[in-house]
Amino acid sequence: MPSLCRDCLTPGDTAARCPACGSPRLVTHPELFTLTIAHMDCDAFYASVEKRDRPDLADKPVIIGGRHRGVVSTACYVARIRGVRSAMPMFQALKLCPDAVVLKPRMSLYAEVSRLIRSMMEELTPAVQPLSLDEAFLDLSGTARLHGQPPAVLLARLVRRMKEELGVTGSIGLSHNKFLAKVASDLDKPRGFRVIGKAETAAFLHDRPVRLIWGIGPASQESLERAGIRTFADLLRWDRPALHARFGSMGERLWHLARGEDHRRVSADEPVKSISNETTFDTDTADPDILDGHIWRMAEKVADRAKARGLAGRVVTLKVKKADHAILTRRLSLRDPAQLADTIYRTARGLYDQVVNDGPFRLLGCGLSQLVPETDIRAGGDLLDPTARQRGEAERAADRIRARFGADAIVKGRALR
Repeated sequence: MPSLCRDCLTPGDTAARCPACGSPRLVTHPELFTLTIAHMDCDAFYASVEKRDRPDLADKPVIIGGRHRGVVSTACYVARIRGVRSAMPMFQALKLCPDAVVLKPRMSLYAEVSRLIRSMMEELTPAVQPLSLDEAFLDLSGTARLHGQPPAVLLARLVRRMKEELGVTGSIGLSHNKFLAKVASDLDKPRGFRVIGKAETAAFLHDRPVRLIWGIGPASQESLERAGIRTFADLLRWDRPALHARFGSMGERLWHLARGEDHRRVSADEPVKSISNETTFDTDTADPDILDGHIWRMAEKVADRAKARGLAGRVVTLKVKKADHAILTRRLSLRDPAQLADTIYRTARGLYDQVVNDGPFRLLGCGLSQLVPETDIRAGGDLLDPTARQRGEAERAADRIRARFGADAIVKGRALR
C-alpha cells in the first residue's frame, strides 16, 4: 500500500517506520498518490505564532483573547486538553485553566505570517482558496507533471517548510472534494495528515454525526434532530424531494453531502464578503475615552486584515450591544473604497456618535464590507478632505516601520486609552 514519510518525504510501501530515516510519521492509504483536493488548517495559529516568538511559553497553556467577559480567540493545545475552546467565554476558560497565559491578539503579525503561508501554497498551485488567515483549500490537479511529484508529497513538504521557516504547524486533509478534505484535516490535529479516498467515502460517513458538515450550527443541528437525523445514515433514508420540502435549499445540499458529493470548485477568486473585529468589555462602560480607544484599535485590526488581503471596503459598520443585550448596528457608505485605519476610525467614530446616548455598552464591533481590490482606491485622495492624503501617507509609513521593527514600534496615543 502506498505510504509517505512526513519527515524525509520518502515514498514507499506500508511499513512501521520509514526505511530511509526510521521515522514513524508515515501516512498510508491506497489512494494517497492520486487524490488532489486538500485543506490545510494551521494548528492553534495565533497561539503558535506567540509561542514561536516567546519560547518560554512552549509548555504553558496559552489563550489568545480578552480577559474576563471577553471570548477566546484561540487556545493552544495545552489549554485545549483542559477543556478550553475557541469562542468560549474567557471567565469560563480561566476557571478550567486558571494558570493560562492570556495574550491580546496581534492581528497585523498574524496577517503577515498568513501572507507568507499563502505565498508558499501559491508556489504549488494557483488554485488556492483561503477561508481565513489560517486555513485554505488547494486544488493540486495537474501539479504532479509540473513539480515531478504527486500532491501528497507537495503537501507534506508545505507543512514541513511552514514549521522550518515560519515556526508554525499545520494539518492536512486530502480527498476528492472540498467537503471531505475539510473533514479530514480535523481528524488528527495537531500536525495531522489524513486521507479520505473515493472508495471508502460511503463507509467513512455512514455512522458519523451530521454536525461534521461545515455550517451545521446548534440551531441547524436541533432542526435535523427533530426530523430524526443525527447521522449520515439517517440522512440517506430521506429521498431528495422530502429533504428539499423539509429544509429548502439546505435539504438539496444535505442530499449530496450524505453521499459524499461536493461539486464546488476550489476558487482562488472566491470573494471575502466582510472584515470585522469586536470586543466584549469586562464591565459595561459608557466612558467616551475608553470607547474611543477601542474604536481606534478595532479600526487598526480591520485595516491590517484588509491590507493583508489586498482589499478595500465601501461600507463601514459599527455594532454595539447594550447592557440589556439589545444590539444596535449603524452603517455608512463611503464615497470611495478605503482600507486605512484612519478612514475606518473616523467613519466608525461618527457612527458611534449616533448611538452614544444608548450606553452603557457591553460589546463594541467595527467592520468593513462591500469589499473590492485595493487597486480601486483613488490615487488622488479625498478632494473634500485636504489632509486625508497626508494622513494616509503617514499611516503607510508607520506600517513599514512596524513591519521592520515590530508591532509596538509605533503606537498612536488614542490606542493607549
